[in-house]
Parts: sequence; C-alpha cells; structure tokens
Amino acid sequence: MSSRIRFLSAMASLLVLSLALAGCASLDARPAFHQVQRGVADRTGELIQWNSGSDEDADVAAKIRAMLAEELTLDETVQIALLNNRRLQGVYERLGVAQANLVQAGLLNNPIFDAELKFLDNVSGTKAILEMAVVQDFMDIVMIPLRKRLAEAQLEAIKAEVAAAVLDLASEVKVAFVRFQAAEQTLAMRKQILQSTDASYDAARRLRKAGNITDLSLASERALYEQSKLAVASAETAVLEARERLNALMGLWGDDTGWVVAGSLPAVPGDEMDLADLERRAIAASLDLAMLRNQMRVVASRTGIDAAVLVFPELAGGAAAEYEGPEDKWNAGPAIAIGVPIFDWGQARTAAGRHRLRRLWNEYTALAIEVRSAARAAKYRLLNARHQSEYYRRVVLPLAGQITAQTQLQYNAMQLGVFQLLQAKQREIDTRRQHILAQRDYWIARTELEQILAGRMLRGTAVDVSAGAGDGMDMGGEGGH
Repeated sequence: MSSRIRFLSAMASLLVLSLALAGCASLDARPAFHQVQRGVADRTGELIQWNSGSDEDADVAAKIRAMLAEELTLDETVQIALLNNRRLQGVYERLGVAQANLVQAGLLNNPIFDAELKFLDNVSGTKAILEMAVVQDFMDIVMIPLRKRLAEAQLEAIKAEVAAAVLDLASEVKVAFVRFQAAEQTLAMRKQILQSTDASYDAARRLRKAGNITDLSLASERALYEQSKLAVASAETAVLEARERLNALMGLWGDDTGWVVAGSLPAVPGDEMDLADLERRAIAASLDLAMLRNQMRVVASRTGIDAAVLVFPELAGGAAAEYEGPEDKWNAGPAIAIGVPIFDWGQARTAAGRHRLRRLWNEYTALAIEVRSAARAAKYRLLNARHQSEYYRRVVLPLAGQITAQTQLQYNAMQLGVFQLLQAKQREIDTRRQHILAQRDYWIARTELEQILAGRMLRGTAVDVSAGAGDGMDMGGEGGH
C-alpha cells in the first residue's frame, strides 16, 4: 500500500508544481491598453477608448452624438475618429492576443499519462499486470522564463504598433479634414466663376442679337460658360468624395453622415511651429525605431529559446507504477526520459539568429537615417508651403484685385468692354482658389511634420516592422520573422 501512496503523492506533487508555475497571470489586456492610452495622450493630447460594451463606452457614444449635432472642428473630427473607427478598434484586439500569449508562455504543458494492461496465463490462473506512468517535461519548466521574456517583448512590440496605428489614423483624419475644407471653398469659388461666365455669356448673347459681336465671340463666351459648369460639377464630386473619406475614417453611416464642418481653412499663422533641433526630436520620439528595437528583443529571445531546446531537446521526469493481480501487489518508482543532442547542437540556428539580429540592426540604422531625412524634407515642405501661401496673400491676391479694380475703371470710362471686366473678375476668383490650395498644402505639410515629431513616419515612407512581432508564439525559424 505504501508504494501506491508514494505513486499518488508523486502525481499530486507534480500537479501542485504545475499550478504554482502557472501562477495567477491575468488575461486582462486593459493594463496594456492603458499604457498605450497614456502614451498617445502624451504625444498628441488625444483620447482613445477600447470599446467593450461598458457604461464608459455608452458615455463615449453620447459624446460622439453631441459633437455630431454641432458644427465639427478639426479636433472634434479627429476625436470622433479615434473613438469610433472600427478598424482601429480591431487593432486594439491585438493587445488581447499578445496578453493571452504572455499568459500562455507561463503555463506548463500538460503531463503525459500512460497505462498498459497485460494478461498472463499461468498454472494458478489468469494474472493481470497494470502498468501506469505520468511524466512531465522538466525542460518545459526551464523554458518558462525564456518564453515569458519572448512574449513580453512581443507585447511591447504590439503596444508600439497600436500606438503607431492611432497616430496614423489621427494624421489621416487631419489631412482629410483639410482637404474637405479646401474642396468646399474651391466649390464656392467655382460657383462664383460660373456666375461670372453666365453673366458674360448672357451679355454676349444680347450683343450678338444686336449685331455688335461675331458668332466666334459668342461661341468663345459660351465655351467658357460650359467649361465653368463642368468645373463646378467636378468640384461638387470632389466635395462628396472628401466627405465620404471623412465618414469612413470617423466610422459614420446612415443619419450620422449629415455633419457640418465649422468654418473654412484657417489662415497660415504668423508664428511657425518650433523647428529647432528637429532631427534629434524626431529620433527620440520615433515609434518606428521603437518597433525595431522591440523586434530585436523578440529575435534575441527566440534565439535563446532555440539554443536551449537544441542543447536539451527533452528532459522529462515523473513516476511509474505497476500493479500485479490477483496478488494485489503494487510496485512504484521514478521515471525519466532524456534527449541526447548527438547530431544537432544548434550551431546553425544560433548563427541564423545572429544574422537576423545583424539584419535588424542594419535596418535600424537605415531607418534612423530615413527618420532624419523625413524630418528635414517635411520641414522644407512646410516652409515652402508657408512661403507660397504668404506670397499669394501679400503679392498675388492684391495684384489680382488691383487688375480687377483698374479694369472696372476702364469699363466705367467705356474704354474696355464687359467681357474684359468679367474675365478680370474670373482671374481674380481663380487666384483666390489657388490661394486656398496653397493654404491647404501648408496645413497638410504641417500635419506631416507634426506626425513625425509625434513618433510616426508618413505612410509610404515608414518601414513595416510589424511582421516580426506577430500575434503568435512561434518559437523558432525564419518564418516567425
């Protein structure tokens, strides 16, 4: 009976050890999200919320409805998108996956139970032998700290990627908002030009009826009028497309798409944003570089796991027992299994891990150079856009207004005809439209530079470093990178 007790005691001890090592790790990814939330607030001042159907989410929905009921500002539009964009909400779920992987990394594999029943015939009758064994891979215990280190590095990488997704969305919304404002103002200008060409064409028809102009002059005026109608139609389409882009980014549909934007494009501010020490600030804030650093930690952790597994491919221990009947006799003792690394000592995988790390380091260095270059290029675009907008305001617009005023005086003195006056007004309106586009380009350039200083390179220039972190717990091989 004592052998049976020792066998059951060994199984119980193994179970207790498994539960102790599993610990009480939480599957709740909210703490990780709150870290991202604070980081985004520090970088941009924006609020993000992970929608989970709570009372807090209901308050957020009410806040969105209240903002949509009034004229939207740029900040409110960005806030609605960050709170309501379903694609971004889906990105937050990656935190849950990474947190679950972290918990999984701290769990032992289930023990293996083995049983055999044998019947032997002898002179005294049928004899039965029951053999049982339970073993646990003790290398699994050794690997837990390494697996957890890998999972923690992956979680950090995911947090950086989630923050980058938030910054990307905020930047997209700002650019889309500016484009929508510019499209609306351009449409208004196009309609003014249409009114001018309509008046010119109407005057031309009266003059042609009186025989004062030729058919060629009348056809020319009509051509300008028809072109203006087409331009208005194109401008209306541009407004609708810009509106739908904002609807998609804000996650709006149905009745919620009837929002109105407050005001027009703001003038270029008199004082420019702080451009001092631009490259250092961009490097210090860069989420792209942070993601590559986390990726290097992931690769280093995975390489350590590969080396440990190959040196000790299997080390399992447990208890075994044998029951002989009908004597009701128990025999029990320890059981052990050891893998012998004869053919593969991990040289190849260790070398591959070193090469992966060196590749990532080279990518990191190249990305740092690209971040510096992107910051300088964004600065040049911003300053050039400011110069052009200011030049329109100080030189081109006053000159166009002066031409219109002088043409009006010449028309009043009957030295110029109505067509010349209307054409001068059309050119002035078109110049104002060009000024609107210059203002638009300034605010887009400013958004791009703010994006870089907040830590994220522009779409199309940022290196995709998310492939290596992943959601899974791949423990080896190039496929995980």
